[in-house]
Amino acid sequence: MEIFKIVLLFSILVSLSSMAATTSVVDFCVADFNYPVGPAGYPCRNPANLTVDDFVFSGLGVAGNTSNIFGVGVTSAFDLTFPALNGLGISMSRLDIGVGGVVPIHSHRVSELILVIEGEIIAGFMDSSDKVYYKTLNKGDIMIFPQSLLHFQVNVGKTPALAFVSLNSASPNFQTTTTSLFANDLPTNVIEKITLLDAIQAKKLKRIFGGTN
Repeated sequence: MEIFKIVLLFSILVSLSSMAATTSVVDFCVADFNYPVGPAGYPCRNPANLTVDDFVFSGLGVAGNTSNIFGVGVTSAFDLTFPALNGLGISMSRLDIGVGGVVPIHSHRVSELILVIEGEIIAGFMDSSDKVYYKTLNKGDIMIFPQSLLHFQVNVGKTPALAFVSLNSASPNFQTTTTSLFANDLPTNVIEKITLLDAIQAKKLKRIFGGTN
C-alpha cells in the first residue's frame, strides 16, 4: 500500500509538472539570438521593440532552387528563419520537387503533416518494425509522418510538384540518412561494414556529398 501511494504521488507530480511546462506566462516569445538556445527554445526579445513585421514571414511564397542532386528545394519557416515561432511548437516548410526529384529518406524529432498543392508524389514512412506505409498523393491530399520515423517523398508526375509541410516544433531538426553517412569523416571501411556498400561506392558518395576519410 505504501508503494502504491508513492507511485500515485509520483504520477500526480509528473502530471502537474507536464501541465506547468505547457502553461505560458507570456503571449509570445520572439527569439533573441544574442543568447544560446535552451531546451525550451531561445530567450525572448523585449516586446516593446517588436512590430507586426516580426510576426510575418514571406519566404514560402518563393519557389525553392531544385538544381541539386536530389532535384528538390526546401524553404523552411523555423525559429532560425522566423523567430516569432520560438516556443510555439509549430513550423512550416515549402517543398518544390522537380520532375523525378526526391526528398531523400530523413527524420525529424517531431511529427510532420504534408499537404500536396500541385503534382503527383509518392510519400511514405517506415515504422520501427520496418513496415513501410506509402501512397501516391495528389493535389489536396495530406499524409502524416509520425514522430522520429524515417520518411520520404518522390515526384512521380510529369510536372514539378509543390507541397507544404507543418511540424509540431519550432525547431524540428532534419537528419538525412545519405548526408549523415557520406558528408563527414566516417571512415570508408566503417561505412562498408554498416551499409554493405563496397569501397568504390562509398568513396563515390563521399565525393558527391563532401565527405572525407
